[in-house]
Amino acid sequence: MNINRTINFLGLRKLFFGVAIVLMIASLGSLAVKQLNLGLDFTGGALVELNYSEAADLEEIRTTLRENGWGDAVVQNFGASTDVLIRLASDDPDLGNQVADMVKRAEGGEVSVKRVEFIGPQVGEELRDQGGLGMLLAIGGILLYVSLRFQMKFAVAAILALVHDVVFTLGFFAFFGLSFDLTVLAALLAVIGYSLNDTIVVFDRIRENIRAMRHTDLVEIINVSTTQTLGRTLATSFSTILVLLALFWFGGENIHGFATALLIGVGIGTYSSIYVAGGLLVSMKLTREDLIPPQIEEEVDERP
Repeated sequence: MNINRTINFLGLRKLFFGVAIVLMIASLGSLAVKQLNLGLDFTGGALVELNYSEAADLEEIRTTLRENGWGDAVVQNFGASTDVLIRLASDDPDLGNQVADMVKRAEGGEVSVKRVEFIGPQVGEELRDQGGLGMLLAIGGILLYVSLRFQMKFAVAAILALVHDVVFTLGFFAFFGLSFDLTVLAALLAVIGYSLNDTIVVFDRIRENIRAMRHTDLVEIINVSTTQTLGRTLATSFSTILVLLALFWFGGENIHGFATALLIGVGIGTYSSIYVAGGLLVSMKLTREDLIPPQIEEEVDERP
């Protein structure tokens, strides 16, 4: 172990904490002011799937819908270029059939209706509540797991870093008005798992070094541990981002939100694993005694 080459990650921890706090405040502000643009999975609405004999002109379909008063409709390819999916926010169960009939009349015999579905507002509300509950249960399970594997201060630092990642991702979606649906919710749960994995790797090395480097202060131990795991962290993040970029550009509209949420989450998760989680341990004054229980002195048998 060559400590001379250690990167001083915590040397500017106040600056990095300031950046994290600013990002949190900005994200919470976006969520409060602009709010999330909930998709049909949560708000309810109509879904129409059409099949064209040739590649569909999505812009022409959007123009037709706009001229008939459905300018907020979401039009996208669904798999092949001849399959089109139309989503409309509404509480009218007959809207899907009306849109399907209107598009068929406008396009003539070149289109057939494959599917018309309606998601009621009550179903959407149940999905939203269950999704939020699932995320809270995931965070609670993580708190328990890290507490048992490491120590409560590690658990609190890990949860705060995860909350930082999730809130920033939600704030990003709120600020830019991106649609938030079940695929994005699934991506947030994946972000929690990804970020936790990175944080656990760093924490595991910190625990090992606290026991091995008995005469080194906590800041230096965290710097050494983060430096030792940096190559693994960056390699994992870089390879994951390459895959997500491919999904973002070539995966189609159906998983565009999923890929976007993961890209943002992986990026901010890597930042929090390196700069936030370790700094929180310093702020909570983690000591060697927190991890190494005091040795019980053997009783001296004074009998002859």
